[in-house]
Amino acid sequence: MSLVYKIKELTSRKSITLTELERILDFSQGSIRKWDKQPPGIKKLQAVADYFDVTTDYLLGRNQAPKWANKDDLIELDKLLDSNVNMAYNGENLTPEEIQRVKDILTGVFWEYAEKDKKLKK
Repeated sequence: MSLVYKIKELTSRKSITLTELERILDFSQGSIRKWDKQPPGIKKLQAVADYFDVTTDYLLGRNQAPKWANKDDLIELDKLLDSNVNMAYNGENLTPEEIQRVKDILTGVFWEYAEKDKKLKK
């Protein structure tokens, strides 16, 4: 997933547009859409992460797949993570940061099991 795609996903969850986010963060209009070709500076990246209460690692996709993973593995992981979008505990919705922490754990567990599966199939 690209940086811009992740930010679009986050804005969608907050029911705002990229243009609104840029205005809120005092970025020039259209600047975020350019980040796939020209990455932002650390201050802008941190501002977006702080706004959505996620890590810069999450925005940058540092939870990358192992080298042995293929496209089907990534699709399965996305399905797993997307199926757990509305997370709550004790009747209260989790914050975006808490949701991200749960997704990071799910991602780690997913890759452990996927690796075991691939080894068994060899």
